[in-house]
Amino acid sequence: MSSIDPTILRKAQSWLDGNVDADTKASIKKLIADNSTELVDSFYQDLEFGTGGLRGLMGVGTNRINIYTIGMATQGLANYLLKSFPGQEIKVAITHDCRINNTLFAKTTADVFTANGIKVLYFREMRPTPMLSFAVRHFGCKSGVMITASHNPKEYNGYKAYWEDGAQVVAPHDTNIIKEVQKITSFDQVNWNKNDSLFEYIEEDFDAIYMDLVKGLSLSPDAIRAQKAMPIVFSPIHGASGKMVPAALKAYGFENVHIVKEQGEPDGNFPTVIYPNPEEAEALTMAIELGRKVNAELVLACDPDGDRFAAVVPDEAGEFELLNGNQSAAMLSYYLLSKWKEAGKLDGNQFMVNTIVTTELINEIAAGFGVKCFNVLTGFKNIASVILQLEGKETFIGGGEESYGYLVGDFVRDKDAVSAAAIFAELIAYYKIQGKNAFDVLAEIYSKFGFYKESLISVTKKGKDGAEQIQALMNDFRTNPPTQINGIKVDRIVDVKNSTITHLKTGKVEKLDMEKSNVMQFYLADGSKISARPSGTEPKIKYYFSVSATLSDPKDYRKVEAELVSRLEGLKNYFS
Repeated sequence: MSSIDPTILRKAQSWLDGNVDADTKASIKKLIADNSTELVDSFYQDLEFGTGGLRGLMGVGTNRINIYTIGMATQGLANYLLKSFPGQEIKVAITHDCRINNTLFAKTTADVFTANGIKVLYFREMRPTPMLSFAVRHFGCKSGVMITASHNPKEYNGYKAYWEDGAQVVAPHDTNIIKEVQKITSFDQVNWNKNDSLFEYIEEDFDAIYMDLVKGLSLSPDAIRAQKAMPIVFSPIHGASGKMVPAALKAYGFENVHIVKEQGEPDGNFPTVIYPNPEEAEALTMAIELGRKVNAELVLACDPDGDRFAAVVPDEAGEFELLNGNQSAAMLSYYLLSKWKEAGKLDGNQFMVNTIVTTELINEIAAGFGVKCFNVLTGFKNIASVILQLEGKETFIGGGEESYGYLVGDFVRDKDAVSAAAIFAELIAYYKIQGKNAFDVLAEIYSKFGFYKESLISVTKKGKDGAEQIQALMNDFRTNPPTQINGIKVDRIVDVKNSTITHLKTGKVEKLDMEKSNVMQFYLADGSKISARPSGTEPKIKYYFSVSATLSDPKDYRKVEAELVSRLEGLKNYFS
């Protein structure tokens, strides 16, 4: 027992001595008896309530997702809401996705809110994240909570907090909420005395309100009528989008939609995939198999909480190819702007939003149409923040991030796979009428605005040691930055945390006008760009790579692509 830090043992003992349930106490006793590293990881720190909320492994202890850490977070958020809106009726919307314990954690959240005199509007059935965002706005709520861990493995769960604009909380509310949560140092400080009179269900009729707005985003109804029999395959990957995405496709007019039955029912164990992440090709295996059987023109899949979607399309040889998030975002941006221009609706008062680790092709596309494009930190809350700042002044057309998240229109203030998937299907139908497949469209975009190719490496570093290793890596980038990468000179280094842009050739240092974040970016002499960023939701450090070239002739698409892939592999090997 001497090998375990006494501070950790004291924290564990405080739970044993506290008012927790018998199963939790039994689990803690077993961890202590086993003298395990699991005990250390469970108690070495308090699970951090970050700017987006909570996410972590489920289990007992201060560093795990359980009813006690959920309750403490909710008490802190409730305290901040009561301070922020004194004397007002405060309503909060709550829903969850398919994950293990999601109903338990969602109801725990609801009970603590009602115990504090806050009215709860609770979705009777699980719904995707974008519907929670919309519900906050539609019902005039001051906040919202989505119980989800997005695409994390099945052992995880989480808690996403939203503000009254329907977006995840940003400054100053994010840091102020964190301060209030940090004041709750014990579950004994949580008001657990629920008030059921303040609890109300959001019923199924809300779906129609949301769906009418989704349908209103359609830009090419004639194309869909002409291609209504186009075969489409969809998989919710056992998640919360299984009802709403098919409903959206049907509302748009698509009549030949095939659901992957083995993945159609909600299941937090995600039994058919290794990870429920549509960015991973493995998770789409069943959907692609069905796509082959039905000769699909498009295969779609969503992550468990239905805010991100993946698109798989047949190439020129009929083989299915998974588009990355940069490609699908570029296609959506190009389609939206093309249709807005065609309709004569671009008058200088529109804008797009991109993130700093997403393809710069979106910036080039927007510029080509004479539309402003704002670049923000990673996280959709930062895109939503720009929409809020310009609300009533300028019109948001669309925007996204490389991790398969996209938003069309502004009635939702988070990424929305329901509407984006429907628009993407419409896009495929629209260009199919013109005799173009997805890669013809990409070639058209690349020949006009530049051929950009991106890739990503995620390096997992678990536990306390892993967190320290990631921090050490980022510190080393700052204290000993590379002057060349894979034999290519580094022209400039952007340190978002320290708000600096350093030009290596001249030594000049400029100030970066952007909110601080733990991100380092390296711009190389050949136009390549590498961004290093610790994940805010997983024990990973992520490296984002971007290379570019000119595509003079769309027929050279695959040749130039191969050259770019070779350059990407060289950069990736450097960081592997």
